[in-house]
Amino acid sequence: MLKYLHIFLVALVFISFTGRVIVAEFKPKLLAKNWLKFTPHFIDSLLLLTGIGLVVQGRWLNADYHWLVAKGLILVAYIGLGMLSMRRHGRQRWLAASGALICLVFMIEIAVSKKIFAFF
Repeated sequence: MLKYLHIFLVALVFISFTGRVIVAEFKPKLLAKNWLKFTPHFIDSLLLLTGIGLVVQGRWLNADYHWLVAKGLILVAYIGLGMLSMRRHGRQRWLAASGALICLVFMIEIAVSKKIFAFF
């Protein structure tokens, strides 16, 4: 159950991040609404909590956990690029947003394979 909630939240993060970038570019005044400020942080927090729950439930800290460290570092890059994409304009926004989405895809790949570089 926790795994499926986590997967659902990953999809919501992807949709909400992409939507916020588009809104920030084309209708930036909409981002001033409270629910658009609060909702992404709420979803991200739930995602992080379910991720921690999965780590505890799966006892992944008892084994080789280098992939969790990699996900944590990529998460920091995702947050930084996400912040840049909300604060910049034009090409810089789209480059930062693309980088953030690449980080998100990379974290998904690591989560599925439990390897840092699944394609090797």
